[in-house]
Parts: sequence; C-alpha cells; structure tokens
Amino acid sequence: MTIRNLDDELVDALKKRAGEHGRSMEAEARRILADAVVADALTVGLGSRIRGRFAGLGEVTAERPGDRPREVELDA
Repeated sequence: MTIRNLDDELVDALKKRAGEHGRSMEAEARRILADAVVADALTVGLGSRIRGRFAGLGEVTAERPGDRPREVELDA
C-alpha cells in the first residue's frame, strides 16, 4: 500500500509517535490502522451483531418496571 500526499506535519507527527513507541513509521501506521478498524467494528457493528444473535426469537417487546397504560382526561 502506498499513501500519497501526506502533509509534512503529519509525516513528522507519525515519525515522532513511531519513535515514542519504538516502532518504524510503517509499523506505527499499521498499528494505527488496525486499532481504528477494530474500534470501528466494535462500536458500529455492535447493534447489528446483537440483533443478528437474537433474530430467531422473533418480535420482542419489553416494558420497564412500573410502566402501565394511563388514562388522561383532556379539557376540551
């Protein structure tokens, strides 16, 4: 993979970060990408994974404790 047109400031920041972590720039870039993809999969896909896991149960509704229908009179 080749990434072109990176700002010089970004390249310098990546070099600094890589040095702080004892990695090459390439290894640091791999780590950043891997962390971003894993974090995205955990947050964005969580609801979909839960829905898929329980899809075979059919429609499920839940009421909070204390919830019950109320009658409200409105003055006309």
